[in-house]
Amino acid sequence: MSKIKQNIFLIGPMGSGKTTVGKQLAKMLGLDFYDCDHELERLTGASVNLIFDVEGEAGFRLRERQMLKQLSEKNGVLIATGGGVVCDEENRRIMRSCGFVIYLKISIGKQLKRLSQDKSRPLLQTEDKADRLVQLAQVRNPLYHDTADLVFSTRNSSVYASAKALCAAIFESMGSLKPETPNADS
Repeated sequence: MSKIKQNIFLIGPMGSGKTTVGKQLAKMLGLDFYDCDHELERLTGASVNLIFDVEGEAGFRLRERQMLKQLSEKNGVLIATGGGVVCDEENRRIMRSCGFVIYLKISIGKQLKRLSQDKSRPLLQTEDKADRLVQLAQVRNPLYHDTADLVFSTRNSSVYASAKALCAAIFESMGSLKPETPNADS
């Protein structure tokens, strides 16, 4: 049984831990976990890279918005979004109106370390990954901040420790998200 009745959205740049920490956090909170990109790949049968190649970023963003709308109709779920989801005003409105939004903040240095061998991210297929991450951060970081109900700086700790700290921060920041009181029989 879910400890939380409200949807939770994880936003932040690629490599911030939205999927890895999100899966662990969902277990801790008793929520079903959905990764927007993975659900899109499952539905279309095509990778995000292929969608970018065939339809361009605009085509991908349209599909991303449709998937976000679909997932947002669920209740009591944790949704890991793609890094660029905040670039669309409609997506920001959907997340704000349908749940509690958490920005997983990470430094560019940590992103580079985590993504150094990653070949699956279309926007990182460039010679100068650091420069691309800086460009993306300049545009997206203000949007992450404006959209989020909670900003959580990712750490170098384990996935479990990060999820546990984030869980505590959620309960501390939003009284309405307090877990159900367990009964004496549980």
